[in-house]
Amino acid sequence: MTVVRASAADLDICAELRHQLWPHLAVDSHRAEIVDALSEPGRLVAFLCVDLNGEAIGFAEASVRSDYVNGCETSPVAFLEGIFVRSPVRRQGVATALVNAVAAWARSKGLTELASDAELSNTISHAMHEALGFEETQRVVCFRRRL
Repeated sequence: MTVVRASAADLDICAELRHQLWPHLAVDSHRAEIVDALSEPGRLVAFLCVDLNGEAIGFAEASVRSDYVNGCETSPVAFLEGIFVRSPVRRQGVATALVNAVAAWARSKGLTELASDAELSNTISHAMHEALGFEETQRVVCFRRRL
């Protein structure tokens, strides 16, 4: 397997993989979000993991966040916005390769922390993050009030 930085040419596969991770949005909505992100260089980076046949088997997206990120000691920080690995190839090092690519990208920008988050109920994601070397820093419940 190989990890490559995604480009505009990868729009369709990135949208499809994003939809697998975040199915509440239609593929077209994912495509529109990616196009929007590409219009602002540096806002978002995506990596694809491809197998020996050239098929995309996973992806990761990251950004640089300058606002406060829970549990971090520095700012800005790299933030793993999303990661997805197709089920047949899980637990075979794909997520590790993707996170390593994100970490290398972050280090190249002079960043010293990589953060991420997961829903409180998503214990599978918690276990994956721990296996990838992340440490849990906080648990948060968010609130809002309509005005």
